[in-house]
Amino acid sequence: MELPHHYFVQASAGAETDVTLTAARIPALATASPAEFGGPGDRWSPETLLVGAVANCFILTFRAVARASKLPWTMLRCDVTGTLDRVERATQFTSFDLKAQLCVPPGTDGSLAQRALEKAERACLVANSLKAPVHLHAQVVNECVESAA
Repeated sequence: MELPHHYFVQASAGAETDVTLTAARIPALATASPAEFGGPGDRWSPETLLVGAVANCFILTFRAVARASKLPWTMLRCDVTGTLDRVERATQFTSFDLKAQLCVPPGTDGSLAQRALEKAERACLVANSLKAPVHLHAQVVNECVESAA
């Protein structure tokens, strides 16, 4: 993997339309302000995209760590809450709470699984690029029941 990598996204909007994000070989994504900032609240916003990027990056990083560690697993659920606040007259994210539930087959070394989760938190490039801290609350379980979300 040769660095640096460059990622290009184009955003466009009219005075009263959604912002449309486009990138090569990826479907366009309509976004808008969240309800907290006067938007409709029913579309992805910069705020939800950022929080989603933390969750997505954590899972993809964990997948790579688990593969390298030969750690068997069946599912990883990651709930992230981003806290937006005002700090010294600037609105910014002040923390990201990441709750991870990792499902592993019976007989899997729980401490190895926990270490893999912690390594994924440390290695997540999105989290490493943020000013606000990411706090991991991880749980390893042998049996997962998918919730009807």
